[in-house]
Amino acid sequence: MPVSIALSPRSDPRAWVEVARVFARLGLTSFGGPAAHIAAMEDELVNRRQWLSRDEFVDLVGAANLIPGPNSTELAIHIGYRRAGWPGLVAAGVCFIVPAVLLVWGLAMVYVRNDTRVNVSAMLAGLQPVVLAVVVQALWRLRASLVRSRWAAALALGSLVAVLAGVSEITVLVAAILVSLVIARATVRDETDSGPGHRKLAAFGAVGAVGAVGAVATTMNAPSVFLAFAKIGSVLFGSGYVLLTFLRGEFVLRHAVLTDAQLLDAIAVGQVTPGPVFSAATFVGYLIAGHAGAAAATAGIFLPAFAGVALTAPYVVRARSTRRWSTALDGVNAASLALMASVVLVMVRQIAPDPAALTILGVAAAILMFTRVGSGWVLLAGGCFGLLRTLV
Repeated sequence: MPVSIALSPRSDPRAWVEVARVFARLGLTSFGGPAAHIAAMEDELVNRRQWLSRDEFVDLVGAANLIPGPNSTELAIHIGYRRAGWPGLVAAGVCFIVPAVLLVWGLAMVYVRNDTRVNVSAMLAGLQPVVLAVVVQALWRLRASLVRSRWAAALALGSLVAVLAGVSEITVLVAAILVSLVIARATVRDETDSGPGHRKLAAFGAVGAVGAVGAVATTMNAPSVFLAFAKIGSVLFGSGYVLLTFLRGEFVLRHAVLTDAQLLDAIAVGQVTPGPVFSAATFVGYLIAGHAGAAAATAGIFLPAFAGVALTAPYVVRARSTRRWSTALDGVNAASLALMASVVLVMVRQIAPDPAALTILGVAAAILMFTRVGSGWVLLAGGCFGLLRTLV
């Protein structure tokens, strides 16, 4: 049976203020990358504030995975729309992004002024095991909602194996969608399709037109920086690690305006600051074209996420209210679980040789599982512990 969900977001005109306040705080305290951000949102907005049910939350996670751009930012934008309509959509995205952007912008100014490399290995050593504990906790809580049937469990397992074997995230998601649609067509019969409008959903492809324009740019002033980042934001699926590949191809190899060392520093700063890792774009933009470049890069990389959610958000609820589309969405959610689980396994491999990291993992998991301490505080403690290790 499909889940019964209201088809229109909350209409209270003051709701967007609450959305802005909550996501500004999440933007200041959510460390650790997309999987950790999703876990923090689930804890804050499903468990503590009960803005939406766990089933609704995982549907939005699946929807965010279907469009290019930073997944955790897109999830924030989806939730903002669900909570407060179009004002909430804008407020959630902007307030989640801005704290990270301002921090990265300031660090970029210091970096250029002092002509120095960024040393973040100590803090990352403390953060990574805590991030792992946060994600494991979220996966455990979300497992029943993400995997609703045996075929969905099989699809999740197959997706996990494929990702670990090196298949790209977008290929896995597309395959999951196709398999889910086939299963939905075979198991749900004689139903009038009142799900998402194909023509309107296909309109999202228009966002990719920005990529064609961006490809024309040959000089690196602020407008060309905007177009280049809009192109990347329009076609990039996955995490900040995937972003590294796109940025290197565009700015190190094609335009030769950055060195590999500068690019790695930008990604490192994006990792250790709260909020979306895509804020590394602000750092890169500042290195290329100063303040105008930072503003242009930030707008370019995040604009496609707002456009994608604006085009698809009204149809997520309608998809769940239709049995055939609901079955297909179950498959997407199962694949999303596999993507999060793959992050956990990769991180386990990274920290396994370090007994101190495994200890931090155990302590962090115990705190998160058996106390009401928020994940942001635990992540902050992990980063501080990592720094202290270098002083001892």
